[in-house]
Amino acid sequence: MATALVSDSPAPEQRTGSTGVQRDRLDAVDLLRGTVMVIMALDHVRDFWYRGVTIDPTNMHDTSIALFLTRWITHYCAPTFIFLAGTGAYLSRARGKSKRELSWFLFTRGLWLAFYELTINRICWGFSFDYHHHAPGVFWAIGMSMVCLSLLVFLPTIAVTLIGVGMIVIHNSFDGWTADQLHLPDLLWAVLHNSDGATVWEWGPTEASRITFGTGYLVIPWMGVMAAGYGFGSLLVLDRETRRRNVFCLGLSVIAMFIALRYANIYGDPRPWRLQPKPGFTILSFLNCWKYPPSLCYLLMTLGPSITFIAIFDRPLGPLARRIVTFGRVPMFFYFLHILLIHGGVVLFDFIRFGDSPLGIGGTGVSSQTFVKWPNYGVSLPWVYVVWITAVVILYFPCRWYAGVKKRHPGGILSYM
Repeated sequence: MATALVSDSPAPEQRTGSTGVQRDRLDAVDLLRGTVMVIMALDHVRDFWYRGVTIDPTNMHDTSIALFLTRWITHYCAPTFIFLAGTGAYLSRARGKSKRELSWFLFTRGLWLAFYELTINRICWGFSFDYHHHAPGVFWAIGMSMVCLSLLVFLPTIAVTLIGVGMIVIHNSFDGWTADQLHLPDLLWAVLHNSDGATVWEWGPTEASRITFGTGYLVIPWMGVMAAGYGFGSLLVLDRETRRRNVFCLGLSVIAMFIALRYANIYGDPRPWRLQPKPGFTILSFLNCWKYPPSLCYLLMTLGPSITFIAIFDRPLGPLARRIVTFGRVPMFFYFLHILLIHGGVVLFDFIRFGDSPLGIGGTGVSSQTFVKWPNYGVSLPWVYVVWITAVVILYFPCRWYAGVKKRHPGGILSYM
């Protein structure tokens, strides 16, 4: 899922693998992935540090333009990351990996990522060992999508692409459907498309005597996004001039589809946009698409610009871009460190200010009662940006080190990290 240096000439062909010629990797993919990871860190700093964390930044009645845009820009992270995971799978195949090898890697890595989400990542986010309720996030979606893609890769690329695009387009037709209506087990539908969740195991009448599962990161349509990304990878093995033109046109077309569909307000999102009394808020309402699970409009809105930026980034890189590429080459390492840094940092900050923290081990989390006890809890939005930039600068150095380790020791267990 990494890519390499792009020169002024078309990407040269190098080693021969089981599928033919193995091509150089494209920095444009890593640059986009690194960019959305840096943006992702902003959202997580806001989650942990912002004093208005109990406010829904997408609620038109409570939010401000600055707060809405701080949240909205981070919508690009999950769709781009999962889309590029599919793209990376195709590029891995194009660089010489057989279908059987690719399928096994996707299957095993997918299971590992799902396990990581339910265990290690859960602890990093909550500093909690309570496993009564499971609400897995993006690694769950990536992992389960990889498991599904491990089966699809044996099909022709066009078939994988059509399955992915079809899933993205039609999944909103199932909004509101229940497991009973579809004659499916509750847990299976909670994994596939129902964000209301389900009970996994129950041995008593109290909440402490049941295990539940519920997530907004549902397999449908996320596996469709990954499958579409797999098909998109076929454009990136073309010569540089052709791929830039095709990718740029595709990105603009997806953006145009979003604008037309969202303006029509008839399908593709469960939350229609409305005229707002405050100036500028009508535009925010137009952009305020549904994420859990991601609607068709949400995916068009986010993937269109991301695809366009692949074409824009497909050129020689400057010093700042090369540093961002470093993050894109070690995505899981970055994620693990950034949650520990952001979460651990706010707990330390709380202890310095108040001698305690609602986000520490055994903490109950930030709620309205937190502000009764500590009226000045958290930091303002400008300080959220200061913390974010500081965290990104700190993270660059361990990520650069680990990127060097992976470069010196490619493959093996490190390919799963």
